[in-house]
Amino acid sequence: MSKKKVTDKRRGKSKSTSHYLLDAQVGFVLRQVLQRHATIFVGRMGEDLTMTQWAALSKLLELGPCSQNLLGRHTAMDAATIKGVVERLVKRGLLETSPDPEDGRRLLVALTPEGAALAERSIPVAHEITKATLSPLAKEERTLFLSLLERLK
Repeated sequence: MSKKKVTDKRRGKSKSTSHYLLDAQVGFVLRQVLQRHATIFVGRMGEDLTMTQWAALSKLLELGPCSQNLLGRHTAMDAATIKGVVERLVKRGLLETSPDPEDGRRLLVALTPEGAALAERSIPVAHEITKATLSPLAKEERTLFLSLLERLK
């Protein structure tokens, strides 16, 4: 099936007759929303934390010590990404690793006292970031939006 191109003489642009509009695509819109959220996060979080570093710290605060692999699964990070995140946070003194007493081949990742304190004091800021990200929506819309996103995971 061939697609015919039509030239818009006024703008000198060609349009495909298939009417694919990038702005109407879910992936593109989600990326724009993520970029907006990232801008809000960077502007408010401080502490020189990236979103992935915050995810690791907050999840360890929730779970307690766990394997790097499990931490990656719980934070939706692949093995290479979580490895880099853990290494950087260990260098900053926010995480520590130790042998797993149940499996000597595996390392457990845990918050240091400094990491736990940072995570605890950052929770109110994280709530503010979420609130700011969702601020264009009414309360009912926020609940619906989050529930729809959960269904898409």
